[in-house]
Amino acid sequence: MDWLTDYKIPVGKTAKAVFDWMNDNLGGFFDAISAGLEWMINGLMAVLQEPPNTGWLYDLPSEDVRYLYPEVYHPLVIIALFVALTWFLQRNWKVCLGVVIGFLFILNQGYWEETTESLTLILSACVVCMGLGVPIGIAAAHRPRLYRAMVPILDLMQTLPTFVYLIPAIVFFGLGMVPGLIATVIFVLPAPIRLTHLGVSSTPQALMEAATAFGATPKQRLWKVELPYAFPQIMAGLNQTIMLSLSMVVIAALVGANGLGVPVVRALNSVNTALGFESGFIIVVVAILLDRMLRVSR
Repeated sequence: MDWLTDYKIPVGKTAKAVFDWMNDNLGGFFDAISAGLEWMINGLMAVLQEPPNTGWLYDLPSEDVRYLYPEVYHPLVIIALFVALTWFLQRNWKVCLGVVIGFLFILNQGYWEETTESLTLILSACVVCMGLGVPIGIAAAHRPRLYRAMVPILDLMQTLPTFVYLIPAIVFFGLGMVPGLIATVIFVLPAPIRLTHLGVSSTPQALMEAATAFGATPKQRLWKVELPYAFPQIMAGLNQTIMLSLSMVVIAALVGANGLGVPVVRALNSVNTALGFESGFIIVVVAILLDRMLRVSR
């Protein structure tokens, strides 16, 4: 069996050579991606953590801040916005009450800042994954050969250990929220692609033929027939995107991303059972709240 083991196929060396080449020749491209993602992350975090700054109305210098209302009330405003979104989507006062109780519990436990940081990571991942996943899923539904070619790549993205994503993410983007977001996107992106493909491709042929008979163009069939029929599946993809992104908060904390994963890692390093259970329970509460808020039935 020596002939089989004497020559090792250079998988690791090849991967390292590819990453080194990309880092040397595509550094500007990765810097641009990092700057754009960081701008989005900072903007979302500012919305969740600070009241609107009205200093520009009074011609104050840019470094002077005058909030629209006292900063201490901002968590309650954000909770009210989440409740309004829940009512718009669910039309169920019991779910709205659960959202209020859940967020007040997070405030009571002193994890509001960490929760907003994790929500920023989750919302950023949703923007990127849904912005890429839905169009790719639609294209795959209309081109079966394209989807068959994509399946091995999607399987690889979902089965490759998440820690492996962190290595090139650190090489290309350094430490912080951006590499955590990149690793999250790679892990989560297959979910909206698969579910969008499932929803669009399962549109009944009778509906498509009826639309064609009435003179609908391919674009009209997409917007008036396929997407409305696939909407529950697309929303299920959004739900899965949020849940999978939330499962990555602890992994993202290992590369410097702030959020609920930081106290979990700190508890693990110090064997602090109380801190670990407390922060872990907050993650569970956030997951339940987001799941109930965005659950859509046909």
